[in-house]
Amino acid sequence: MPGRPELIASLRHEIERQGPRPFRRFMEAALYHPEFGYYRSEARVGKRGDFYTNVSVGALFGRLLGLQFREMWEHLGSPGEIALIEQGADRALFLRDVLAWAQTAAPAFFAALRVVIIEPSTLLMNRQGGTLFAFLPKILWLPAAVPALFRHGLFFSNELPDSFPIDRIVLTKEGWRESHVLWDNQANRFDWIHLPPTHPALIQAITELPAGLPIGYTTEINLAARTWITETAALFESGYHLTIDYGWPAARYYTPERREGTLTCYEAHRRFTGPRDPLENIGERDITAHVDFTALAVAGKAAGLSQLGFADQHRFLTGILATFPEAQAEAATAGAALRTLIHPELMGTTFKYLVQSKSTPPLPL
Repeated sequence: MPGRPELIASLRHEIERQGPRPFRRFMEAALYHPEFGYYRSEARVGKRGDFYTNVSVGALFGRLLGLQFREMWEHLGSPGEIALIEQGADRALFLRDVLAWAQTAAPAFFAALRVVIIEPSTLLMNRQGGTLFAFLPKILWLPAAVPALFRHGLFFSNELPDSFPIDRIVLTKEGWRESHVLWDNQANRFDWIHLPPTHPALIQAITELPAGLPIGYTTEINLAARTWITETAALFESGYHLTIDYGWPAARYYTPERREGTLTCYEAHRRFTGPRDPLENIGERDITAHVDFTALAVAGKAAGLSQLGFADQHRFLTGILATFPEAQAEAATAGAALRTLIHPELMGTTFKYLVQSKSTPPLPL
């Protein structure tokens, strides 16, 4: 079967020893195996990769978000030091664009910035260091979130929670079942098996799903995202938390019409949504699921975050354009990039922005 042979062999061996594995474990290995996982590959984003992100469009995205970060900093009282924290920075192109803009257009803000990248991968740290070489004195790398490390912080992530390993569940006549992965010796491939859930947090999350969903309904629950927002909210005492990703509030996520779930794979700019696609070509394709923003907001509130706003990218970026004269000047020289970012049929309605704050007055957005 196609895929990275070493990764297939590793997962087969794990299944032989431990029995069918929860899909979240299979997805974790397929994406994050330290040697053979998908995120160890060289090119994932952009023309040579498997998908595009906001950063792929060019520097305009970082320059516009830089204006928003500067306003947040000013709203905090323009402290002499503030941590700009990103997790899931990939090659750090976004941070490069923000810093290059701030150095020229907002020198006081630039002077206060301490850039923090949460990155457990040495390989990616080296790539990020190359991208940010001109700003290295300002950069700090952390392998994981550290509670109360900064007094003031601006936390940012772009398409991160959608990459977390998820629990896949299916509604059967006997009730909800959790998808596991087994190895079919006769067909010589991975396959699904659905077993009663045992993880207490998953069982609790299932009880919160709406009633009346049809038999055969398949969907996802992202427990890792809830843990993540709790951990990242603890990084700073006062500041803002901005999550950008694709997804919906729970009321739109878990609807009878979305009976096949959102689990999707990307490879060479092709989208795969078939029931077997997440089990094929592992290590060579991205696996992702849409984000339940209601779950993130609820988990954030429990961690001390207050929700300030939730909007699609079109509304958020046009808000920046309407607020800051500098933004209009930036956009005037990057017309094609702006259209790609805000057009409803391109990226404008695909991406959603969840803005939360901690120990600070609400910021008008």
